[in-house]
Amino acid sequence: MRVALAYARRAGTRGEIPVGAVVAIDGRIVGRAGNDSIHLRDPTGHAEIRALRRAARQVGQYRLTDATLVATLEPCLMCMGALVHARIARLVFGAADPKAGAAVSLYRIGEDRRLNHRFAADGGVLADECGALLREFFAARRVRSSAR
Repeated sequence: MRVALAYARRAGTRGEIPVGAVVAIDGRIVGRAGNDSIHLRDPTGHAEIRALRRAARQVGQYRLTDATLVATLEPCLMCMGALVHARIARLVFGAADPKAGAAVSLYRIGEDRRLNHRFAADGGVLADECGALLREFFAARRVRSSAR
């Protein structure tokens, strides 16, 4: 989670929403990224998607059946769909996302028996630190926009 937090901080300094993610297999990080939707002008530029892409390239296949994805924020519906398609083994996340979270908050995609793959989702890891990073980012953004 500490590595994911470092990538989240980097994203925040670039003006991106500060979310970071890493993909690990057997304790070795094979993919890492921060959000980059704004800079890339890409709605799929979420940290989780970018980390999955990098991991798949590193491993040499898109199925990451032995991998754990660690994210600073509960993944959205798009990212959870990608985790299903990647056949990820486990998700670990920091802060819950009551507005868009699809692991436990709004949906439980990883547990949905209608899908062809299920995986464990564990939240709350360094949740205070992950949540504080997001709150500070959006508070600063509100201050900037009200000063205009």
